[in-house]
Amino acid sequence: MRHARPLIVSLLAAALSTALPAVAQDGATTQRPEVAAAGKAVQQQVVDWRRHFHQYPELSNREEQTAKRVADELRKLGLQPRTGIAHHGVTAVIKGSKPGPHIALRADMDALPVTERNKLPFASKATATYRGETVGVMHACGHDAHTGILLGVAKALVAMQDQLPGEVLLVFQPAEEGAPAGEEGGASLMLAEGVFNDFKPEAVFGLHVFSSIPVGQIGVRQGPLMAASDSFTLKVVGRQTHGSRPWGGVDPIVAMADVIGTAQTIVSRRTDISKLPAVVSFGAIKGGIRYNIIPDDVEVVGTIRTFDDGMRQKIFADLKNVATHVSAAHGAKVEASVPDNDGNPVTVNNPALTARMLPSLQAVVGADNVITPPLQMGAEDFSFYAREVPSMFFFVGSTARGIDPISAPSNHSPEFMLDEGSLDIGLRSLLQVTLDYLHSAR
Repeated sequence: MRHARPLIVSLLAAALSTALPAVAQDGATTQRPEVAAAGKAVQQQVVDWRRHFHQYPELSNREEQTAKRVADELRKLGLQPRTGIAHHGVTAVIKGSKPGPHIALRADMDALPVTERNKLPFASKATATYRGETVGVMHACGHDAHTGILLGVAKALVAMQDQLPGEVLLVFQPAEEGAPAGEEGGASLMLAEGVFNDFKPEAVFGLHVFSSIPVGQIGVRQGPLMAASDSFTLKVVGRQTHGSRPWGGVDPIVAMADVIGTAQTIVSRRTDISKLPAVVSFGAIKGGIRYNIIPDDVEVVGTIRTFDDGMRQKIFADLKNVATHVSAAHGAKVEASVPDNDGNPVTVNNPALTARMLPSLQAVVGADNVITPPLQMGAEDFSFYAREVPSMFFFVGSTARGIDPISAPSNHSPEFMLDEGSLDIGLRSLLQVTLDYLHSAR
């Protein structure tokens, strides 16, 4: 039996229109009245949800309390969530009263090992252990916003269930930022554990708040959008000695420094970036313990970003080659894991689906405020869903008006600052896309 609906949801349901997408005289889609009504009705709830998740973030594959809160909120709506998928994933199905298409909506729930610097009343003070060290934990990428938005969309859809055609699968996904070393997680594990086995969507939609775009704008492009992402680990092994007599050992620090410097030529001198962009970046280096001891080994981890598989494989080979031969030139050896996991494929928006849903995004913010962003070197494991089902992923501007998005703290920054106006736009855009697709599927 479904739970009784809260009064606000019942009132919203009574006010909702059952009309097909509103069409202006010039043929353009306009915002649905039920979308505007939903935005007003659930706006504060979405803000409250987002602030709660922001204050209590959890790292990838550790989203226990986040998942519990999501499941509890879905039960309050009368839904029957399925939990424990890919560790802490949560799904639920909203069934309309009329036949129609099946679609999926996805939000990610995990946070990052980042210590927040923002002075907010709901700023994160959480800490956790990451790679053997105590770190701060922060929703520095906006997944708290995504989770709150999807809960808001769920609340709005439940309110209009009696007029809704088709079915919607809500996917609250853990570990988008990548599972900890030695673990599996994220979208690939959700799929492996059957998230689409019993509910096969014909389209999947997702969004991401984005600091490089001002609030009030949406970014979307057909075809490739975000890069493939691969991580790597290099361990240069030398021979420990006293810092006062380096000739008595093999210095892995100097060797690793040379590897890092030479590796910069992989993109700048060996890769045809006139074809498509590519990136090789080093993210962390660890070695040694004392100022006057040259250690046995030094380890670095980093990331490779590409849009072309041939280029991707060539960079793998070039990095191994550089690491092996430069280390050998120093008398050291290298243990190279390139890549050190399966990585994320390129995020590709289905061209036909994206062209079809573009008017829905324009209906919410206006045609002039839907932009085509450049290729993004950031990656998203939404790409795994997009390989299985036609999909569309779009960016929702999150930087406040009056702040230059180019210089604003970016996603993953300890000072990443979300303008909460983006929550309303995210809610209405995802809801408009959902309703337009369900009502006009052909």
